[in-house]
Amino acid sequence: MIRPLTALASAAMIALAPVAAVAQEAAIFSSMDAVHPVWAKSAMVSVQEALASEVGLQVLKDGGNAVDAGVAVALALAVTLPRAGNLGGGGFMLVHDAESGETKAIDYREMAPASATRDMYLDADGNADSNLSRFHGLAVGVPGTVAGMQLALETYGSMTLAEAAAPAIRLAEDGITVTADLADSLKGLEKRLKAWPTSAAIFYKEDGSFYEPGDVIKQPDLAATLKTIAMEGPDGFYKGEVAEAIAASVQEAGGSMTVEDLANYKAIIREPVSGTYRGHEIVSMPPPSSGGTHIIQILNVMEGYPVGYLGHNSSDTIHLMAEAMKRAYADRSEYLGDPDFADVPVKALTSKDYAAKIRDGISLNRATPSASIKPGKLAPYESDQTTHFSIVDKDGNAVSNTYTLNFSYGSGMTAAGTGVLLNNEMDDFSAKPGVPNAYGLIGGDANAVEPGKRPLSSMSPTIVLKDGKPFLVTGSPGGSRIITTTLQVISNMIDHGMNVAEATHAARIHHQWLPDEIRVEDGGLSRDTVAALEAKGHKIAVKSVMGSTQSIHVDVEKGLLLGASDPRRTGSATVGY
Repeated sequence: MIRPLTALASAAMIALAPVAAVAQEAAIFSSMDAVHPVWAKSAMVSVQEALASEVGLQVLKDGGNAVDAGVAVALALAVTLPRAGNLGGGGFMLVHDAESGETKAIDYREMAPASATRDMYLDADGNADSNLSRFHGLAVGVPGTVAGMQLALETYGSMTLAEAAAPAIRLAEDGITVTADLADSLKGLEKRLKAWPTSAAIFYKEDGSFYEPGDVIKQPDLAATLKTIAMEGPDGFYKGEVAEAIAASVQEAGGSMTVEDLANYKAIIREPVSGTYRGHEIVSMPPPSSGGTHIIQILNVMEGYPVGYLGHNSSDTIHLMAEAMKRAYADRSEYLGDPDFADVPVKALTSKDYAAKIRDGISLNRATPSASIKPGKLAPYESDQTTHFSIVDKDGNAVSNTYTLNFSYGSGMTAAGTGVLLNNEMDDFSAKPGVPNAYGLIGGDANAVEPGKRPLSSMSPTIVLKDGKPFLVTGSPGGSRIITTTLQVISNMIDHGMNVAEATHAARIHHQWLPDEIRVEDGGLSRDTVAALEAKGHKIAVKSVMGSTQSIHVDVEKGLLLGASDPRRTGSATVGY
């Protein structure tokens, strides 16, 4: 028999409630940790923009799975984070299916138009003309986002594209309140966006003045495009009036993309690249991403050193990590490209034997000059304005997604009447093999321009598994620094025992072979550490912060999800229930 509570018992329980709450908090958070993650019992969404986070969370609460939420987030970000969220770009999604235990990679990277040629970005003297590959109609690759989202839904989702698009349509129609972050980005990119009247009309007031925090931006053309996609599916984007408007805008800007290029676009499901690291399985994006291959390659090298004993960001750890990084980026320059066009030796690059050979060439006490490092003999760039999100649902399904327009707001061009900002991903090809792209990355013949080819990427959506189940879902924007940023979050947790928030907040370093320098965040290393690295022969370059990771740790022992959004960008949010 269930007895009613007496008034005394009720009062006692109320009095004890704060104590119980403290006990629960102590079980979730360690008193040894200075930074604590967000926690949830059932599901979690970690996104670079808060409105889109809430969109994803609501989908999960309404019974949608991780892929449903991921597609809704991706479409919402096209409205709320226009510098990186997109319909006119492309990217990669990693999906872990809890029921089958399988993880698959969805490649919806942009493709070169059929008219593309190897020398299309060279001037009369044979030199690479960066304006053509960045701020011209020739810079635009055939967008993949809409096709990728549909492929994800039809393979793993439970919602229709129309249902997933509904929140984005509402946000575009009703308008979004301008945040300080959005206001700053629009001021900073004024020259790029105002070069295109179609973009200026959306992102600036009629008199050309700036939107300030608290103002409302409505995007009726984008809402109409999203409605067309909702009604017609991908055909509403790749065929018909929207496709015609995109092709016309690109051609008017000097490009040669056609409606046939759009109609012929295909997203692909690929097998991810995988490896092991200290008892964990690392699953990440395969080519045409270089990210997964080189994360695993670098971790393989690090596995041979007692990194945990050497200490987080000690001079010894940073030295060894930088030496492994520079060798991986040298290999990237030679071997990586679209696997449908080039033979990419992923198995060789990610083998433990190859890592052992790399370690044999690393001095424990002296930096190897990059000039003496060549791509190994085996047995291009996304901007900081790429964006990443991570999602885990109540059933243990997980999504890790990174997508981009390339530069902030892509080419800056909006296709007339569509509200769709267009990418400048063609700059990620090697305009001239051996010549650095906008961010210092060098590519070879494997990444030369060809019709229908997908440009090499650094985007690295990653899922770390423990005993076959998700342990960490993570990824980041950051251009060439995506690989090393994602790598360090993984190492921070596995090698140094950090919680996911500490792993996210920790100072980062980066070496990409050329230029021959260790890039560090301002204030990230002590003067003593810098001096010790310089004594080993390293050049230290203090620059802006790196990355914006959105990460979820699945803590099986506690039965909780623990997440963290990177504090390096404002406006992001990790939420759960």
